[in-house]
Amino acid sequence: MRRREHCGVVGAYSFDGQNVSPIIIKASRGLQHRGQESWGIAVGNKLHKALGLVTDTCIEVHDAPTKMRGNLGIGHVRYSTKGKTTLDNAHPLEIKASNRFFIAHNGTIANTEELAKRIAEKGYSPNRNATDTELMGLRLSQIYERKREWFEAFGLLDEELNGAYSIVILTELGELIAARDRRGFRPLCLGQHKDSNSYVVVSESCALDYIKADFIRDVNPGEIIKIDREGLESHRFSEEERHAHCPFEYTYFSHPSSNIEGKNVYLSRKNIGRELAKKYAGTMKGDIIIPIPDSARPGALGLSEASGIKLEEGLMKDRYRRKGSLRSFIEPEKREAIVREMIPIKSAIEGREVVVIDDSIVRGTTSREVVKRLKHASAKKIQWYVIFPPIIYPCYMGIDFPTQEELAVPKICGNCTELGEINNGVAKYLDVTYLGYNDVEGLSRGIGLRKDELCLACTTGNYSCLRQRPRFKTREEMKS
Repeated sequence: MRRREHCGVVGAYSFDGQNVSPIIIKASRGLQHRGQESWGIAVGNKLHKALGLVTDTCIEVHDAPTKMRGNLGIGHVRYSTKGKTTLDNAHPLEIKASNRFFIAHNGTIANTEELAKRIAEKGYSPNRNATDTELMGLRLSQIYERKREWFEAFGLLDEELNGAYSIVILTELGELIAARDRRGFRPLCLGQHKDSNSYVVVSESCALDYIKADFIRDVNPGEIIKIDREGLESHRFSEEERHAHCPFEYTYFSHPSSNIEGKNVYLSRKNIGRELAKKYAGTMKGDIIIPIPDSARPGALGLSEASGIKLEEGLMKDRYRRKGSLRSFIEPEKREAIVREMIPIKSAIEGREVVVIDDSIVRGTTSREVVKRLKHASAKKIQWYVIFPPIIYPCYMGIDFPTQEELAVPKICGNCTELGEINNGVAKYLDVTYLGYNDVEGLSRGIGLRKDELCLACTTGNYSCLRQRPRFKTREEMKS
């Protein structure tokens, strides 16, 4: 079974009967940083999907979305590294079962094999290449057919799922459904668009700002919301005390303007930079601080303010050669090309001791290339500091590093988990004077959430936030 990827979801319902297609398209643009591979929109009983960016493929190029009219609908932006980029993999997906509906999903369901068996036991054999989203939708349809009530059906479905999901569903009965898993791995929030008298559900609050909608609240972990002509109804199918919000949302994926669980992403990144400055006050030395654009900029600012070292923009991206977001983690197949389009500013770097701040080191390929470019620009010395702690274990909750074999730290340092040894090993691999990773305590303090409110499985190996520990797989197994 193919795994899901990191994406963005949108749902809208207008009580005035206004067409929500423009709202969904614009909100999807506001979530473009969450996925640049494909996008889609379902309104009423119609579906439109396209490859590339929303801004590349929407109203100006294809008029199909403008012909889709309805007072409720859902949208999705997607990125992936597994399989080919095809419209079949784009969302929303149409679930063609006894209860036809459209579904869009952000997250990963780890127990797809078990889920497929349950579906088959009930008389339906899913395609062997079915995604976890499709399997989740098929199983939900089976349960709903028996119960005929969304809240109860979703509570029963959740008992069978092991993983992360924030989803929106458009039903054939004219209902908009939104749900978030019991741990709250992926963000999801509710807003109101007053001009169209609409409720809007989006992955991040930045999309509400983009469409000039008001933020109401986060969708709670373990909550399902149903919106229909009778209004909005909410139900909690789980009230877990232990939440597990993904810290990668705060350090990399989410837009700096977004607020998640009451914490502003921009301020969290700045605070994490300050925590790094405190942790490495005795070793951090340099003439300038340079962020790896773009996610590390707020952290670099916090680091500069706390350390007193001047902040410089020593690396710039060539934004004229490539449209849209240039994100070396979210587009892994294009990493090397993206780094080649990162231009060092020699006048800022030459002859200086440079302190680089990076949001994370996942596979290490881009970091190593950036070091070469800084040295080519005549940097005197290079220190490297990392906002996110060492990533040692794979993620099965929606971030695309699903195998341990591809991660930099295990490849370089083996089974070592001691921070000092990891710092030394990765510094040698990158060929820098010194390297300093953050730790989970500094990450937690910077974000402003307790450690027991975060999922730290990728750095600690503790998967207790899942119902069962997933079996580690190779990338070949993941692709099959």
